[in-house]
Amino acid sequence: MLDRVNLAVNGTLMRGLELNGNLLAVGATFERDAQTKPTYRLWSIGDRHPAMMRVTGGGQAIALEVWNVPLQGLGTILLQEPPGLCIGKVCLNDGEEVLGVLGEAALCETGIEITHWGGWRAYIAARVKESK
Repeated sequence: MLDRVNLAVNGTLMRGLELNGNLLAVGATFERDAQTKPTYRLWSIGDRHPAMMRVTGGGQAIALEVWNVPLQGLGTILLQEPPGLCIGKVCLNDGEEVLGVLGEAALCETGIEITHWGGWRAYIAARVKESK
């Protein structure tokens, strides 16, 4: 019986960021850093969190983390995510397909596209550098 599942996270659930405690609280363990296939785009939602969506054109690889999550904790994690984020399948650049946090189309339409940064951490680092 399946009791754990890999989950790709691309924003505030990552190690050291604001919502990482939500993963730790359900007993999730960090597996590895990874990247998506180059078929995703990324948006900043109010500069508070990202939203990632698979696209048919104009995508690129997005940096993320893969966590191993107890299946019973998956719902708890999703319910604590900001509105408009959901769980779907994410294709990694090594060919593996895992569950991951994605953004609904309506949410992405309200954000600022940050795909060219290649990930949330790179975007945050650029924002900090610009503010100095």
